[in-house]
Amino acid sequence: MSPFLRSPLVSRSLTAASLLTAGLAIAFAGSVQAATTVNIGYNGAPDPDKNAVHVFATNLKELVEEKTAGELELKLYPNSMLGEEEERMEQVMNTPSLNIASFAGMSPVVPEVFVSAIPFLFADFEAARTFFDEGEYWQAVEEALRERTGLELLAVVEEGGFLAFTNDERPISSPSDFEGLRFRAMDPSQVALYEAFGASGTPIPWTEVYMALRTGVADGQMNPPMYIILGSLYEVQDYLTLANIQYSDQFLVGNGAMIDGWDEEMREAFLEAVAEANQLARDDNEARVEERIAYLEEQGMEVIRPSEEELAEFRELGQPAYMEWLKERDIDPRFIDMALEDAGMTHLTE
Repeated sequence: MSPFLRSPLVSRSLTAASLLTAGLAIAFAGSVQAATTVNIGYNGAPDPDKNAVHVFATNLKELVEEKTAGELELKLYPNSMLGEEEERMEQVMNTPSLNIASFAGMSPVVPEVFVSAIPFLFADFEAARTFFDEGEYWQAVEEALRERTGLELLAVVEEGGFLAFTNDERPISSPSDFEGLRFRAMDPSQVALYEAFGASGTPIPWTEVYMALRTGVADGQMNPPMYIILGSLYEVQDYLTLANIQYSDQFLVGNGAMIDGWDEEMREAFLEAVAEANQLARDDNEARVEERIAYLEEQGMEVIRPSEEELAEFRELGQPAYMEWLKERDIDPRFIDMALEDAGMTHLTE
């Protein structure tokens, strides 16, 4: 069994999920019309100019209320007001609610999600969106999450573009520039990447990143430009490297028993609202990428755009190291095979 699946969150959720599936679907079927307010928690400030996840959440709120004629209302809880990642996942497993989770929230219950973060898996936004919207791998992840936790994986939400490196020590344009640096990691998979480049990584919650960088606990971190602006990280970081190493996303999950308990009309209206809100958020996000990079440059960050040869160096070191890390996690190889097939990168297993 994978070490991730031994976590307290998973052991508690498996029992809770079985009880929810059996009991809450019946309870919600009779009570959902009376309890029309559904909480949705997520990271980051309620600022549409800085937080793409908030753009998605606000659009979703408006569309859900419009399409259900006010029968269903969403109450937004930004800034991790409902707790950190694992706390929010527990809440959505055990109560009729929604959550927008990052990898740190998803991976303890469905570690197969790490496969979607293989470095340089996607050439652009279109390739990434097709992978998640149409691929067999992502459908298998959705099924695994529902089976283990009772959660419905409803949308892949873009959080600001592709990941970029920042640090306050020196310009980074190739892997050799990482030597000896300490980086904040979002999760263990990022630690593996940093180590492949000669740096070290330490998982630090998003809410603690600014102070960790300011005090020197970490020299740098990895996030899309939007999150660098959102967290004011440009105040404590001097260099921005646009390596575009991974697609930056989070995941809308909902209590499955709650959704099953809605009548067909309510459920269809809700799912239609999710799809429409996600498309609006994607359009807004892609249109703002260069604007955000320009803003960071205006704030004094030096922007480094690695050459194709330098990006190839990142890929040649990062992909094999990450693939090896996936194998060590005891992730079912079929998830890896499906993902590489969906992305047209089967050569990585040859």
